[in-house]
Amino acid sequence: MDVLVVPADRPRGWYLSLMAPNTKGPTFAWVDPSRIYCNHQALSDCVHDILEPFQNEAIDLVAGIDAMGFVIGSAVATKLGKGFLAIRKAGNLCVPTHAQPYVDYSGCQKVLEVRLDVLKPGLRVLLIDQWIETGGTMKAAISLVERFGAVVVGVAAVAIENSQGGRWIKQNYRCSSCVPEELHPQIDRKYLDSFKTFNNLPQYMRVATGSLAGGRAAAPVLSLSPASLTPLKRLYDYFELVCLKMRRM
Repeated sequence: MDVLVVPADRPRGWYLSLMAPNTKGPTFAWVDPSRIYCNHQALSDCVHDILEPFQNEAIDLVAGIDAMGFVIGSAVATKLGKGFLAIRKAGNLCVPTHAQPYVDYSGCQKVLEVRLDVLKPGLRVLLIDQWIETGGTMKAAISLVERFGAVVVGVAAVAIENSQGGRWIKQNYRCSSCVPEELHPQIDRKYLDSFKTFNNLPQYMRVATGSLAGGRAAAPVLSLSPASLTPLKRLYDYFELVCLKMRRM
């Protein structure tokens, strides 16, 4: 599908098929949602879907998490007619801040920071990020907001994965995502059926889905169900990391 084309039929979450698969290996997230923002109608519908559960909620401020949470967060803030607070990665703000360490989806230790002169007791904040995978980044942002006595009205993202951290967030806060119920199994296995339309799939996906980069049918060397993709990807990523380390020796 051409990323700029707006289809005549637009069911909830239609724009998720625009998301691109990871083709660069295990140091990157498994999916790139930012392709959604290239289509003006997709971005607009995404914002609409994210805000649907909060239509009757009083919101004073929208806060987005560095970096991709800035895109969807500022779009949400504009739609609401509210201000936008950037929650930054450490070392980017030249003013006094509060800091909160966390572990991100890749297992790396990081730190989030927020300025001291905006949040205050009772302020009602909607927290936005592009994607919630393990939940570590969002939990750090929640801690920063609540440290000031502000209220987290809700947590929103394009998707909230069914990880331990993702479940904790959904159990403790009002949440919103753009993923229809029927697509949750695809999110859980970290492979979308729409990936089959991409011509630059990595080798493990091309073999598993039975397609070649040119869109031609592959020889039936392997017959794997979509559920097999996650463990296959882990094995593929492991050997890719080993090869990378050997090249660096």
